[in-house]
Amino acid sequence: MGHIEGVGLQFNPTIVDDLGWERFSDCPIDFAEVLIDTFVAPLDCRFLFDPHARPVLDALAERYPLLAHSNYGGEFGFEPLEETAAFRRHAPFVDAVASPFVADHLFYGSPSSSHIWSSPLQFSRAEITRVAERAAALQDRMGVPLLHEDAFFYAPFAGSDVPAAEFVGGVAEKAGTFLLLDLHNVYANSVNHADFSAAAYLDTIPLDRVVEIHLAGGQWLDGWYHDFHNAPVPEPVWAMLGDVLPKARNVRAVVLEVQGPAHHPLSRPSDPSWVPMACDDLRRAQAMWAERPGPAAW
Repeated sequence: MGHIEGVGLQFNPTIVDDLGWERFSDCPIDFAEVLIDTFVAPLDCRFLFDPHARPVLDALAERYPLLAHSNYGGEFGFEPLEETAAFRRHAPFVDAVASPFVADHLFYGSPSSSHIWSSPLQFSRAEITRVAERAAALQDRMGVPLLHEDAFFYAPFAGSDVPAAEFVGGVAEKAGTFLLLDLHNVYANSVNHADFSAAAYLDTIPLDRVVEIHLAGGQWLDGWYHDFHNAPVPEPVWAMLGDVLPKARNVRAVVLEVQGPAHHPLSRPSDPSWVPMACDDLRRAQAMWAERPGPAAW
């Protein structure tokens, strides 16, 4: 799986632009996870990289190994796969930065709308078949293992008739792809939805297909617990990490997400105190990583 192994920080626009990525240089970071959409050029541009963002990417690459994460790829909508951003921009980006694997979101997207955050796919057997076919083709195009991230959602998509864990696991097993297990998403869904059990979710998904884990914190707002990435990692998430790490022997990466008000205007704004907050969470994750059993041979 290349040189990515250990605990990393996601270098999203909050870290890069708002707080300044150099401020995190004293944090214990083994690699940088980069959001592909932050650095690629628009589809109607002849460049692969955004010329304005390229210097930051190069500076990060000088300090850290890079791990690619795909957002807004549109790969699980209904337009031809070869026309999506995931196929046309994200795949060549993964190759250009030599990312040993790449994760995406199991979100719905279409060319007419960018509102794919927290819009899960329909959890149905028909969608397992449709999505798995596209996922297998995209993994072939990427040329590296493709990981699917479980979604935080406000409501299941209409017509869903299988549990979320069965859907996520079913896509990965049918497609021959892998998983990014976002433990904060699992926790948030269990808080917000009475019929969603975090324990049952972790017992159902194929842990042998988990290659990466995400950690984050969230915020209560209007009676809802949101996946805003704007607070320390909650204790129940740490407990889940402690339970999963000894069992998911193919895990190569644990990544912390810290982000300002990108998801909602009332999300807690970022400030310099987030640097020590992130460092503390990264140190705790590093300590747990050091105590895990050795990873399985890939």
